[in-house]
Amino acid sequence: MTATDHAIALTRIAARAASDKLGSDLVAFDVSEPLAITDVFLIVSASNERQVGAIVDAVEEALLAEKTKPARREGHGENRWVLLDFIDLVVHVMHTEERALYALERLWRDCPRIDLELPEPVDSSVS
Repeated sequence: MTATDHAIALTRIAARAASDKLGSDLVAFDVSEPLAITDVFLIVSASNERQVGAIVDAVEEALLAEKTKPARREGHGENRWVLLDFIDLVVHVMHTEERALYALERLWRDCPRIDLELPEPVDSSVS
């Protein structure tokens, strides 16, 4: 079994919203095979708690525009690791320190990665 087209489309919308708020190190895994509860994990890093909150808000707004609301939201009080559960998609917005500590990529490295189809970042130092 693989992630549904709908889950992948939501993932790309969420990734674009996170990227627009300067989320970094975005990676998505198709976890539909080992997990029956969701299709995709999207992991995003943020450099501080305010940015975590901004990314979470942007992802929720972008998916709400697609008529998709989170079934669950956890960790928003401290904004160090916020989990948004959209049933088919689970978004983890993590402070860079938490991301390094918990290393979710290691847990899911055997799962297929999903191409987020994000534009390449522009290096402003190159003229």
